[in-house]
Amino acid sequence: MKIIFAGAMMAVLTLTGAAANHHEQRVRELLRPRVLELAEAELSQEPVTVTTFRAARSAGGPHDFFSEGDYWWPDPQHPDGPYIRRDGESNPNNFTAHRKAMTQMSMTVGNLTSAWLLTGDRRYVDAVVRHVKAWFMSPQTMMTPNLLYAQAIKGVATGRGIGIIDTMHLVEVAQSLLRLHLAGVLPDDVYTGTQQWFASYLHWMMTHPYGIAEMNATNNHGTCWAVQAAMFAKYTGNDSVMHFCANRYKTVFIDRQMDARGAFPQELARTKPYGYSLFNLDAMAALCMILSTPDDNLWTYTTSDGRGMRKAVDFMLPFIIDKASWPYAHDVMCWENWPVAQPSMLFAWEALADERCYEAWRRYDHFPRHEEVLRNLPLRNPIIWLTGNSGKLRHRRSALSSEGTM
Repeated sequence: MKIIFAGAMMAVLTLTGAAANHHEQRVRELLRPRVLELAEAELSQEPVTVTTFRAARSAGGPHDFFSEGDYWWPDPQHPDGPYIRRDGESNPNNFTAHRKAMTQMSMTVGNLTSAWLLTGDRRYVDAVVRHVKAWFMSPQTMMTPNLLYAQAIKGVATGRGIGIIDTMHLVEVAQSLLRLHLAGVLPDDVYTGTQQWFASYLHWMMTHPYGIAEMNATNNHGTCWAVQAAMFAKYTGNDSVMHFCANRYKTVFIDRQMDARGAFPQELARTKPYGYSLFNLDAMAALCMILSTPDDNLWTYTTSDGRGMRKAVDFMLPFIIDKASWPYAHDVMCWENWPVAQPSMLFAWEALADERCYEAWRRYDHFPRHEEVLRNLPLRNPIIWLTGNSGKLRHRRSALSSEGTM
């Protein structure tokens, strides 16, 4: 086991070139003060899981994650009847406590892991362990590894497949655990226990009708399904699912979502075209970070007519630098809150060596607190993705497969 760990880590270090180290150092220096400030406060935080909040309208039990469709509202003509849809407008009275708890846990785990990577202080690892045990291992407080009751609609559905997008907030949890595991500081029982949870959830995502429907979505929901499946497969050593997601990136997301300009027409057609375009680009970039290998670099993959991540970045970058130049409709909600420090820009800077992307990331808020922004920004901890794990190419997908549980 230790030999495998060392070999995997050596592979990472071998792939990390001088340019990548320079990128990492700049990010570390920029974020270090605030990361450590937050981490000190987070050391005393007690875990808050789904069992803390009982949802009166949930058809599930106390361990089941529950959320309600954001854009669904009471019908003014029938106040006690089924909810109706108002695309892009989040209903503030819907149940969001489970999602907020998961979002906060994700932010806390990612930031504590970042603090450990910056300092080597074991207190931060111990705090991570406390939170992940509560969420994924403790019989009293753990979350059931499925999303049967997510994105429910009063009077319409007790849960929906599109609810799987809610667990995008677990992607950085899995990445944090992977970093700690590869460094040899994650206790074996925590590694095994969390692997089992993520393997179970991944199996549900791959086999339940909700998961299959979301997998087959050709807009941002399909992208986010693949980001999760790829990361959870990477953590659990499921090489076949990682290859499946890489192929889907090429044949579905690039081929069917992106037009010749690098835009995402399905996102531009929404009532929040700017925010959704950012969101889908961030998800695409996350897939490239998770899945690229020396033999299959998704960042440089292009279709026969030239579509790929370079094209997508080139389309969106001018509108991040100067949002006033956006030629499409303004978002019906939170127009003024975007952009923030978009992970797609940071990742593209590293992968494509485009300094404009760094500036487009550096100048904006790295620690946003607006609820709607947090809901649509599941990757918020750059250090866990770059430090010690960077370079233009990642682990080979098979590096951890011998340790997988599926």
